[in-house]
Amino acid sequence: MKQHKTKPERAATGIQRVPTYVDGLDERMQGGIPASSVVLVSGVSGTMKSSLTFNILYNEALKGKNGLYITLEQSSESFITHLKSLDFDLGKINLALVSSTAELDSKVSQLDSKKSTIVLADMSILRKGTNRRIGFEASSLVSMVRNFVTMMKRHNGSIFVLDSLSAFYIMSKFESPRHDLFDFFAFLRDSGITSFLISEMPLKRDRYGDYEVEGFLADGVIKLDLVERQRKVTREICVIKMRATKCSNDVFSLEFEKGRFRALYGGQPPLI
Repeated sequence: MKQHKTKPERAATGIQRVPTYVDGLDERMQGGIPASSVVLVSGVSGTMKSSLTFNILYNEALKGKNGLYITLEQSSESFITHLKSLDFDLGKINLALVSSTAELDSKVSQLDSKKSTIVLADMSILRKGTNRRIGFEASSLVSMVRNFVTMMKRHNGSIFVLDSLSAFYIMSKFESPRHDLFDFFAFLRDSGITSFLISEMPLKRDRYGDYEVEGFLADGVIKLDLVERQRKVTREICVIKMRATKCSNDVFSLEFEKGRFRALYGGQPPLI
């Protein structure tokens, strides 16, 4: 996969930005997402949410920035197989596979210092009822994710992906969901790391998250969708909101070809 050429990451306003690496989209949102934002990436199944967010981590790593990807659903083996099918050249980066925070420091310190690192934390084991193997109970998942983010900051991590919020909710025990989510979003924002939270949108497409407050709490919302037209299914992408950013809310067709995402054919604003 070739490294993308992007416009300068710091706009005239002085805001440092993280590109989405979607050709045709970054140009319509002042170069990308404001750094340190918490962004909700919401869509129905099959819209390439995981691929899109990993693509951001990967291209940022090619530019010298470390990242963290926590998978709560797909195993690391399955995920890596998927990435290779999309022609990601994982040999260009350090890919550290961990299953607990205890492994992170030791593995990252042993990696090639000439390459940037993406830590792939496989927490899917927690969903299989085998959490005792790695020493965590489901009720401590929120604390574990916080610890991962904090530890990545010590290793100069700047990008974080949680895949997915739906699994995060199932595996966590929120006493007061809306209050707990407010605290979690605030923690991510205060950490200074740019966070992408993947959310499964219901087929009714009537909300961006399970508790209906995620879109309000997030600094940005990127919606992915599948639309059937004339017996052909098309992926679409739309920036619903992005704080501190002048951006287009048009709906674009989303294509992935030769290792690159492209946003094409601007449409009408979504009815939200």
